[in-house]
Amino acid sequence: MTPPALPVPGEPKRPLSLGVIFLTLYIDLVGFSIIFPLFPSMLEHYLGKEGNTGLLGAVLGGIHHLSSWLGGGERYTAVLFGGFLGSLYSLLQFLCAPLWGGLSDRVGRRRILLMTCAGTAMSYLLWVFSGSFLLLVLARLFGGAMSGNLSVATAAVADVTSRETRAKGMGMVGAAFGLGFVTGPAIGGIFAHVNLLDHHAGWAAYGINPFSVPALFAFALSTLNVVWIAARFRETLPESARAKAAPLRERSPWRTLHTRINTVVNRTIFVHFVFIFAFSGMEFSLAFLAADRFGFSTAQITMLMIYVGVVLILTQGGIVRRIVPRFGERRVALAGLVLVTIGFFNLGFATNVPWLYAGLGAMALGSGCATPSLTAMVSLFTSPEQQGQALGVFRAFGALGRALGPICAALSYWIFGSRVSYTVGGIMMIVPIAAALGLPPPRKHD
Repeated sequence: MTPPALPVPGEPKRPLSLGVIFLTLYIDLVGFSIIFPLFPSMLEHYLGKEGNTGLLGAVLGGIHHLSSWLGGGERYTAVLFGGFLGSLYSLLQFLCAPLWGGLSDRVGRRRILLMTCAGTAMSYLLWVFSGSFLLLVLARLFGGAMSGNLSVATAAVADVTSRETRAKGMGMVGAAFGLGFVTGPAIGGIFAHVNLLDHHAGWAAYGINPFSVPALFAFALSTLNVVWIAARFRETLPESARAKAAPLRERSPWRTLHTRINTVVNRTIFVHFVFIFAFSGMEFSLAFLAADRFGFSTAQITMLMIYVGVVLILTQGGIVRRIVPRFGERRVALAGLVLVTIGFFNLGFATNVPWLYAGLGAMALGSGCATPSLTAMVSLFTSPEQQGQALGVFRAFGALGRALGPICAALSYWIFGSRVSYTVGGIMMIVPIAAALGLPPPRKHD
């Protein structure tokens, strides 16, 4: 079968099957969040099986020491355990996103997407047979490394959108993120009720565990995605637009940021990093705020998370595509950052449930405006042959923010309380707003 011809430079950009990219991004975010509701039961399972020995014992020893220092005792053990596993995933994204993005600039998007999506599927398969805590950690590490392909998928969207429609395409990226965050935990919670060991206890010898069914579902979804990419994804980066590969030593996020990306892109990446650092800290501590200040049950907290996710999806999938052509990416990003700041102060001083929802609505609306606009700006400030590399570093520092934000938010929340923590978050948002004010508006025409 003859592959579809690559576009000739100068020809109008042809439409990409955005459904393929949407599914790829969605699966990556499901992979990140599907494990969230399983942390307490995972801790109980592996602790009962392995005790305080090996890697699990070392991790729990550090957690107990930190929890005691915070004055939380056993209360925060499961939360910090979940933070450990979540941070592993994000840290591997931080390290690998620039690598995959840079490689895709050299060899094309399709080849890297196929390889990394197949790797994502294999990470879920490893999780299926993770009879030990060590295998679970290896599965999360491998999955995080492969999910660094977010930069490649985002670069593919940049390849096939014009400068005028770039933010609309990035809004689709953001909608996939929001949908993944909303449905991932739900998928994990639903399928965790099916334990294969209840019917086939002997399968434990092969590594089957109480969490194998959620992993099997994610594996099936990832395998479908690989098949779909192989069948439907047409290469978006013509050979004439491909860059020469940078040496491996220049593919680290820090080195790439300082040596291979222009100053305006660096500033935009900094704005996004601080914003994500603060916003992810809010996401992590929101459940504690709702329970401690308002007495929310688990079901009410779940509805709160769904509300945030729905607002994000509607904003990034609908509102952004309508307002960016009128106001421009820079203004929409700034408005989003201001809304997030207002949301932080609202949450810090909220005394009733409507006020809580109003603050969260402002934060979700602001995040939904800021994220796709900043992503589009990085793309528009970057030459075509560096799209994958620049967006890789952008995604990498976003992942680093997601890894560090929850940890710092937990420390602040448990030491100083919710009001101080959210007020500090609002003050912190002044930094990316000030930095964004110094950014020029992107050129609107090629």
